[in-house]
Amino acid sequence: MNIFLNIIWFVFGGLMVAVEYAISSVAMMLTIIGIPFGLQTLKLAKVALWPFGTEVVDDGWPSGCLAGVMNVVWWFVGGVPIALTHMLWGLIFCVTVVGIPFGMQHFKLMKLALFPFGTKVS
Repeated sequence: MNIFLNIIWFVFGGLMVAVEYAISSVAMMLTIIGIPFGLQTLKLAKVALWPFGTEVVDDGWPSGCLAGVMNVVWWFVGGVPIALTHMLWGLIFCVTVVGIPFGMQHFKLMKLALFPFGTKVS
C-alpha cells in the first residue's frame, strides 16, 4: 500500500517539492556557513520524494546544544514559512477522507521543517 501511495504522491507534486528542496539545498551549500542547512534541506527532499514508509525520529537528547541553536537559526532563515506551507496543505488534504493520508505526510514534513537538526529520517 505504501508503494501505491508513494507513486500517487510522486506524480501529484512530490517530485516538484523534492526538486525545489534539492535546488535550495545546492544554493545553500554554495557557502561554507550554509552547508549544514543544505544538508538538512536534503533531508526534507528525501522525505518529500518518498514520504510513505519513512519516519522522522529524534536522535535523542544527547544531540547537543548546537542542534538547538541551529534549529533557532533555521526558523529565521526559512523553516517557519516551510512548516506553515506544509501545515496549510495538510489541513487542506485532511478535509476529505481520501486526502487524510496525504495530509498526515504534510504534517510529518512540517515537523521536520521546524526541527531538522537533531532528527533523522529512517
